[in-house]
Amino acid sequence: MKKLLSTNNNAAITVVRILLGIVLFPHGAQKLLGWFGGYGFTGTMGFLTGMQHLPYIIALLVILIEFFGGLFLIIGFATRYVALAVIILFAGIVFTVHLQNGFFMNWNGNQKGEGFEYHLLVISIAVALLINGAGALSLDKKIAG
Repeated sequence: MKKLLSTNNNAAITVVRILLGIVLFPHGAQKLLGWFGGYGFTGTMGFLTGMQHLPYIIALLVILIEFFGGLFLIIGFATRYVALAVIILFAGIVFTVHLQNGFFMNWNGNQKGEGFEYHLLVISIAVALLINGAGALSLDKKIAG
């Protein structure tokens, strides 16, 4: 466990970790709490299990990974575990929703849905965190010593 929490004082990876957490958390808060214009837990579960046909446990994991994963990344706790979960989550999002819409985001509203370029960025950031750990100013660093 200590080895998976080990990290160094890399300031750049710290910034990357915190910013990814800041991006993920509001999406999770929309899904879990209904903040930021979201539908909350019941509405999101209804959408994910009904419209998207996800099994209940997968839909629950989507919500929990985005909410708690975002918080954990901000404080630098269990960073490699969260990074792996984010990689799996966003790969699943790409293959189940966005792949059919192509690479590019739908900036001008010219296509049916959003492409997967954003998701690739999130995956690449998560891969960097999986490799490097949490960096400086993290609970992982304090725990691992």
